[in-house]
Amino acid sequence: MENYIFGLRPILELFEEGKIPEKVLIQKGLEGSTFQKLFQIIREKEIPFQVVPQEKLNRVTRKNHQGVIAWIAEIEYHKLEMLLPEIYEKGETPLLVLLDKITDVRNLGAIARSAECAGAHAIVMGEKSSAPVNADAIKTSSGALTRIPVCKERDLMETIAFLKESGIQTVACTEKADNNLYESKLTGPLAIIMGSEEKGISKACLTMADQKISIPQRGQIGSLNVSVAAGIVLFEVLRQREFPS
Repeated sequence: MENYIFGLRPILELFEEGKIPEKVLIQKGLEGSTFQKLFQIIREKEIPFQVVPQEKLNRVTRKNHQGVIAWIAEIEYHKLEMLLPEIYEKGETPLLVLLDKITDVRNLGAIARSAECAGAHAIVMGEKSSAPVNADAIKTSSGALTRIPVCKERDLMETIAFLKESGIQTVACTEKADNNLYESKLTGPLAIIMGSEEKGISKACLTMADQKISIPQRGQIGSLNVSVAAGIVLFEVLRQREFPS
């Protein structure tokens, strides 16, 4: 069952409660002061939206949608600045997975599953150009997305800067790196950065990362699926922490 709400006032109330929709459908030609107020918030928060004919909204629901339908997340997002102190207070060494424009829900789900199994404390992603945490993502994760905290941050550059200021080493996983995964020390507070399926980690994130690591390969394809790569890195971190040589 789809998780959505509709109507101008209900969606405005959603924002007032501090909740952020995954995406919004807007009827073409919609006008009025209430809509303009809603649309301004959508633009300010950079929420993905589509302007579509009324027929497309009617295919979603025949109820009085008033020209707007918003899909809401299947989970409650956490605030990174609140989560980090809790990890440190427990006496644990932070392990975060930062996703730079991962857009495939199946990759998101698979990464979350590996992260939860490896004992990671959170998945961190951008509000924009990120896969929605929907039923498909949760199913692929085998429920991990309902167990591991997920943080949505407006600006990944600011997030990386915040992590570094908080004593977290940021490590970018990229085939362009000179450092080998298995020769890198990954026992301290850590945020692993994984890049998009097509373009990898953005240049800006690569520049800000404290360290860049690659996974040794012997085949001819040259790159791994991002969820597979994330799993390899996460369990190497676990190996180093639990079974130091």
